[in-house]
Amino acid sequence: MTSTVPALGTRTAEGSALQAVLLDMDGTLVDTEGFWWDVEVEVFAALGHRLDDSWRHVVVGGPMTRSAGFLIEATGAAVTLAEVTTLLNEGFEARIDGALPLMPGAARLLAELSEQRIPTALVSASHRRIIDRVMTSLGPQHFALTVAGDEVLRTKPHPDPYLLAAAGLGADPTRCAVIEDTATGVAAAEAAGCRVVAVPSVAPIPPAFRRTVVPTLEDVDLSFLRGLMTEMR
Repeated sequence: MTSTVPALGTRTAEGSALQAVLLDMDGTLVDTEGFWWDVEVEVFAALGHRLDDSWRHVVVGGPMTRSAGFLIEATGAAVTLAEVTTLLNEGFEARIDGALPLMPGAARLLAELSEQRIPTALVSASHRRIIDRVMTSLGPQHFALTVAGDEVLRTKPHPDPYLLAAAGLGADPTRCAVIEDTATGVAAAEAAGCRVVAVPSVAPIPPAFRRTVVPTLEDVDLSFLRGLMTEMR
């Protein structure tokens, strides 16, 4: 485990039900879901296979082992899961050299959470090597803890990453707000008992109990998140 947990500082304002904010990375904070698909297309093209565009909705938001495994089976490519995983990580790293495009509203939200000293964690299905590269664009100072997909036995859609993040922040999962962009991530957060804000990136996500859907992070701020938690009390 290489998740990092610095000292947290002051908790949320007295009387607020919100204890922590947990955020997904790809497609939620950084505009990289398209990058992953482009890399997958390139890697399998080099192996002599063309990916069907309809598969994009299958592989988005999940762990790399699931996505790569699906594509290997769907194409019949003569390659191992370990080999494809390495090729995908290398291809993605090559694409993210330099500054990454943040999703609209992401920089403002992270700055507000930091300024108000809200315990905040990054929870991603991407591997540690990718998270550490993306952190240079997001700003590591915004996060008390980060959890990578290759640091848990079961990553999204299982609840383990969000349960680990909540525990690392000393927070009750039911009093954590999670921000996600895919059905896979939403499923993980809801299985952990968290209050979810979905900001769909590639595929639509319907509203549901303990789930609020917004079109952009520009609609989300600390007051909004605290209001959602208060509604559930």
